[in-house]
Amino acid sequence: MKVKNVVLIGMPGAGKSTIGVVLAKNLGISFMDSDLVIQEQEGRKLHELIEEYGMEGFLEIEGRVNASLKPKTAVIATGGSAVYCERSMEHLNSIATICYLRLSYESIRERLGDLAERGVVLREGETLRELYDERVPLYEKYANLTVDCENKNIREIVTEIAKRLK
Repeated sequence: MKVKNVVLIGMPGAGKSTIGVVLAKNLGISFMDSDLVIQEQEGRKLHELIEEYGMEGFLEIEGRVNASLKPKTAVIATGGSAVYCERSMEHLNSIATICYLRLSYESIRERLGDLAERGVVLREGETLRELYDERVPLYEKYANLTVDCENKNIREIVTEIAKRLK
């Protein structure tokens, strides 16, 4: 079975990077973290880019980088804010199966430490709850498949994704 690219979307803390590495090994393809590609291309950490360019500027950079990704076969973990750029999401949809890693707000809140340190894009005064409520409909809109990750370990999630891709 030939797998094309797989793009993982979801909230920060949903496990996109961790699950992505294990899924890529399971599928025998490469792994790409779009946040790392952004940092590499821009020569700065995500939170530094957000500080320097603000939220809108960072989203522009993220959208440009995501729209330029062209791996042959890879699992791509995106940043949680990737879904704000319609152009890049359309590009990713044209080259990959988009998989939404769904977790409850409570689980996300529990997993996340310092949001600024993680490079989480929040508007001034915005709460994690508001961010969650704003993004979930976008994840659902772009997902070709949704995997409920609640109370599952990495192996269970990877096995489910691999089965559903066949």
